[in-house]
Amino acid sequence: MSQLKLTYFDFHGGRAEPARLALHIGGIAFEDHRFGFPEFEELRKTTPLGQVPVLQVDGVQVTQCNSINRYVGKLANLYPNDPFQALLCDEVMSVVEEASVKLGPSFRMSGEEQKQARLALVNGSMPVYLRWLQKQLQAHGGEYFADNRLTVADLKVFIDVRGLNSGRLDHVPRDLVEQVAPALNAHMQRIAQTPAIVQYYAKFGVK
Repeated sequence: MSQLKLTYFDFHGGRAEPARLALHIGGIAFEDHRFGFPEFEELRKTTPLGQVPVLQVDGVQVTQCNSINRYVGKLANLYPNDPFQALLCDEVMSVVEEASVKLGPSFRMSGEEQKQARLALVNGSMPVYLRWLQKQLQAHGGEYFADNRLTVADLKVFIDVRGLNSGRLDHVPRDLVEQVAPALNAHMQRIAQTPAIVQYYAKFGVK
Protein backbone atom coordinates (compact mmCIF):
# COMPACT_ATOMS: atom_id res chain seq x y z
CA MET A 1 0.00 0.00 0.00
CA SER A 2 1.26 3.47 -0.89
CA GLN A 3 2.21 5.91 1.85
CA LEU A 4 -0.36 8.74 1.82
CA LYS A 5 -0.17 12.19 3.38
CA LEU A 6 -3.06 14.63 2.97
CA THR A 7 -2.30 18.26 3.81
CA TYR A 8 -4.99 20.86 4.51
CA PHE A 9 -6.19 23.43 7.02
CA ASP A 10 -7.09 22.25 10.52
CA PHE A 11 -10.86 22.50 10.34
CA HIS A 12 -13.76 20.22 9.45
CA GLY A 13 -14.95 21.17 5.99
CA GLY A 14 -13.46 22.64 2.87
CA ARG A 15 -11.83 21.04 -0.12
CA ALA A 16 -9.97 18.23 1.66
CA GLU A 17 -12.83 16.95 3.80
CA PRO A 18 -14.37 14.65 1.13
CA ALA A 19 -10.99 12.94 0.71
CA ARG A 20 -10.51 12.65 4.48
CA LEU A 21 -13.93 11.04 4.77
CA ALA A 22 -13.34 8.70 1.83
CA LEU A 23 -10.06 7.46 3.27
CA HIS A 24 -11.68 6.94 6.67
CA ILE A 25 -14.68 5.12 5.19
CA GLY A 26 -12.36 2.89 3.18
CA GLY A 27 -10.21 2.12 6.22
CA ILE A 28 -7.14 3.38 4.38
CA ALA A 29 -4.19 4.53 6.48
CA PHE A 30 -2.95 8.06 5.77
CA GLU A 31 -1.19 10.92 7.51
CA ASP A 32 -3.80 13.59 8.16
CA HIS A 33 -1.55 16.65 8.14
CA ARG A 34 -3.51 19.64 9.41
CA PHE A 35 -2.11 23.12 9.91
CA GLY A 36 -3.29 26.47 11.25
CA PHE A 37 -3.99 29.50 9.07
CA PRO A 38 -0.85 31.38 10.26
CA GLU A 39 1.30 28.56 8.88
CA PHE A 40 -0.17 28.73 5.39
CA GLU A 41 2.07 31.44 3.91
CA GLU A 42 5.18 29.40 4.61
CA LEU A 43 3.67 26.02 3.79
CA ARG A 44 2.29 27.13 0.44
CA LYS A 45 5.85 27.68 -0.80
CA THR A 46 6.30 23.92 -0.74
CA THR A 47 3.15 23.05 -2.74
CA PRO A 48 2.92 22.75 -6.54
CA LEU A 49 0.62 25.74 -7.12
CA GLY A 50 0.81 27.48 -3.78
CA GLN A 51 -2.49 26.01 -2.68
CA VAL A 52 -4.02 23.14 -0.71
CA PRO A 53 -5.11 20.42 -0.43
CA VAL A 54 -2.18 18.39 -1.61
CA LEU A 55 -1.82 14.64 -1.41
CA GLN A 56 1.58 12.98 -1.20
CA VAL A 57 1.65 9.47 -2.65
CA ASP A 58 4.95 7.83 -1.74
CA GLY A 59 6.47 11.30 -1.52
CA VAL A 60 5.06 12.59 -4.83
CA GLN A 61 2.87 15.67 -4.36
CA VAL A 62 -0.45 15.81 -6.21
CA THR A 63 -2.66 18.89 -6.33
CA GLN A 64 -6.30 19.62 -7.31
CA CYS A 65 -9.00 18.42 -4.93
CA ASN A 66 -11.18 16.58 -7.44
CA SER A 67 -8.20 14.65 -8.78
CA ILE A 68 -7.42 13.69 -5.19
CA ASN A 69 -11.07 12.75 -4.62
CA ARG A 70 -11.07 10.45 -7.65
CA TYR A 71 -7.86 8.75 -6.58
CA VAL A 72 -8.85 8.14 -2.97
CA GLY A 73 -12.36 7.26 -4.14
CA LYS A 74 -10.89 4.46 -6.22
CA LEU A 75 -8.79 3.26 -3.30
CA ALA A 76 -11.84 3.26 -1.01
CA ASN A 77 -14.29 1.78 -3.54
CA LEU A 78 -16.21 5.06 -3.54
CA TYR A 79 -15.78 5.83 -7.24
CA PRO A 80 -17.68 4.14 -10.10
CA ASN A 81 -16.04 1.58 -12.35
CA ASP A 82 -18.59 2.15 -15.10
CA PRO A 83 -17.40 5.02 -17.36
CA PHE A 84 -20.81 6.69 -17.59
CA GLN A 85 -21.41 6.54 -13.84
CA ALA A 86 -17.89 7.93 -13.35
CA LEU A 87 -18.83 10.78 -15.69
CA LEU A 88 -21.91 11.57 -13.58
CA CYS A 89 -19.77 11.50 -10.44
CA ASP A 90 -17.20 13.85 -11.98
CA GLU A 91 -19.89 16.19 -13.26
CA VAL A 92 -21.33 16.69 -9.78
CA MET A 93 -17.92 17.24 -8.20
CA SER A 94 -17.02 19.78 -10.88
CA VAL A 95 -20.23 21.75 -10.35
CA VAL A 96 -19.67 21.93 -6.60
CA GLU A 97 -16.09 23.05 -7.20
CA GLU A 98 -17.24 25.69 -9.66
CA ALA A 99 -19.62 27.08 -7.06
CA SER A 100 -16.81 27.11 -4.49
CA VAL A 101 -14.55 29.02 -6.87
CA LYS A 102 -17.20 31.73 -7.22
CA LEU A 103 -17.48 32.02 -3.43
CA GLY A 104 -13.73 31.99 -2.86
CA PRO A 105 -12.89 35.67 -3.48
CA SER A 106 -15.38 36.77 -0.81
CA PHE A 107 -13.19 35.23 1.90
CA ARG A 108 -10.60 37.90 1.16
CA MET A 109 -13.18 40.66 1.62
CA SER A 110 -14.74 42.22 4.69
CA GLY A 111 -17.52 44.56 5.68
CA GLU A 112 -19.86 45.92 3.04
CA GLU A 113 -17.76 44.60 0.16
CA GLN A 114 -18.10 41.02 1.41
CA LYS A 115 -21.80 41.49 2.13
CA GLN A 116 -22.56 42.71 -1.38
CA ALA A 117 -20.44 39.99 -3.01
CA ARG A 118 -22.15 37.20 -1.09
CA LEU A 119 -25.65 38.60 -1.50
CA ALA A 120 -25.01 38.68 -5.24
CA LEU A 121 -24.22 34.96 -5.12
CA VAL A 122 -27.20 34.18 -2.85
CA ASN A 123 -29.49 35.97 -5.29
CA GLY A 124 -27.70 34.70 -8.37
CA SER A 125 -25.57 31.62 -8.98
CA MET A 126 -25.97 29.77 -5.66
CA PRO A 127 -29.64 28.84 -6.19
CA VAL A 128 -28.85 27.85 -9.78
CA TYR A 129 -26.17 25.38 -8.65
CA LEU A 130 -28.27 24.04 -5.77
CA ARG A 131 -31.34 23.46 -7.92
CA TRP A 132 -29.23 21.73 -10.55
CA LEU A 133 -27.74 19.41 -7.93
CA GLN A 134 -31.19 18.63 -6.59
CA LYS A 135 -32.42 17.85 -10.10
CA GLN A 136 -29.48 15.51 -10.67
CA LEU A 137 -30.05 13.76 -7.37
CA GLN A 138 -33.73 13.21 -8.11
CA ALA A 139 -33.01 12.09 -11.68
CA HIS A 140 -30.80 9.30 -10.36
CA GLY A 141 -33.14 7.88 -7.75
CA GLY A 142 -33.07 10.53 -5.02
CA GLU A 143 -30.54 8.85 -2.71
CA TYR A 144 -27.17 9.06 -4.47
CA PHE A 145 -25.71 11.06 -7.33
CA ALA A 146 -24.16 8.18 -9.26
CA ASP A 147 -23.84 4.39 -9.37
CA ASN A 148 -26.82 3.90 -6.99
CA ARG A 149 -24.43 3.95 -4.03
CA LEU A 150 -22.25 6.23 -1.94
CA THR A 151 -19.47 7.86 -3.96
CA VAL A 152 -17.10 10.77 -3.53
CA ALA A 153 -19.69 12.92 -5.35
CA ASP A 154 -22.06 12.42 -2.41
CA LEU A 155 -19.29 13.28 0.03
CA LYS A 156 -18.46 16.47 -1.87
CA VAL A 157 -22.09 17.64 -1.91
CA PHE A 158 -22.50 16.60 1.74
CA ILE A 159 -19.62 18.84 2.82
CA ASP A 160 -20.80 21.73 0.66
CA VAL A 161 -24.37 21.65 1.97
CA ARG A 162 -23.14 21.18 5.53
CA GLY A 163 -21.04 24.32 5.14
CA LEU A 164 -23.89 26.38 3.69
CA ASN A 165 -26.13 25.33 6.57
CA SER A 166 -23.55 25.99 9.27
CA GLY A 167 -24.12 29.70 9.72
CA ARG A 168 -20.38 30.31 9.46
CA LEU A 169 -20.74 32.07 6.11
CA ASP A 170 -21.73 35.64 6.88
CA HIS A 171 -24.53 36.96 4.65
CA VAL A 172 -25.47 33.47 3.42
CA PRO A 173 -28.81 32.49 5.00
CA ARG A 174 -28.66 29.22 6.93
CA ASP A 175 -31.93 28.16 5.32
CA LEU A 176 -30.83 28.83 1.75
CA VAL A 177 -30.57 25.13 0.87
CA GLU A 178 -33.88 24.34 2.55
CA GLN A 179 -35.58 27.10 0.61
CA VAL A 180 -34.27 26.30 -2.86
CA ALA A 181 -33.23 22.60 -2.83
CA PRO A 182 -34.66 20.76 0.21
CA ALA A 183 -33.81 17.34 -1.23
CA LEU A 184 -30.14 18.22 -0.73
CA ASN A 185 -30.76 18.66 2.98
CA ALA A 186 -32.42 15.25 3.14
CA HIS A 187 -29.41 13.83 1.28
CA MET A 188 -27.00 15.53 3.71
CA GLN A 189 -28.83 14.13 6.73
CA ARG A 190 -28.83 10.64 5.25
CA ILE A 191 -25.11 10.73 4.42
CA ALA A 192 -24.37 12.07 7.91
CA GLN A 193 -25.81 8.86 9.35
CA THR A 194 -23.34 6.66 7.49
CA PRO A 195 -21.74 4.70 10.38
CA ALA A 196 -18.16 5.49 9.35
CA ILE A 197 -18.98 9.21 9.09
CA VAL A 198 -20.68 9.20 12.49
CA GLN A 199 -17.55 7.52 13.89
CA TYR A 200 -15.24 9.98 12.15
CA TYR A 201 -16.87 13.10 13.58
CA ALA A 202 -17.39 11.53 17.01
CA LYS A 203 -13.62 11.04 17.17
CA PHE A 204 -13.19 14.80 16.85
CA GLY A 205 -16.16 15.71 19.01
CA VAL A 206 -17.95 17.30 16.05
CA LYS A 207 -21.74 17.19 15.77
